[in-house]
Amino acid sequence: MKISTKGRYALRMLLDLAEHQSEGYIALKDIAARQDVSKKYLEQIIPILNKSGFPARKPRIFRGGYRLAKTPDKYTVGDILRATEGSLSP
Repeated sequence: MKISTKGRYALRMLLDLAEHQSEGYIALKDIAARQDVSKKYLEQIIPILNKSGFPARKPRIFRGGYRLAKTPDKYTVGDILRATEGSLSP
């Protein structure tokens, strides 16, 4: 199975959020810089993941940002890829 750029970036973004969950809400620009990906591309992936309930967004009162809605052990690679890629059937 080939994973699209959207799927790979979604995995990287959620992994980054998991690694930095103790820091609270994380700005997309910080994730983009650490993962060396385009912030604009992450902005396109976020709505897809939000529909599936992956990251939770902080209101834009102060800085905004994202964090995982659940603990990292509650997520699987398959769940993330199904959200971004659709069916995983060959």
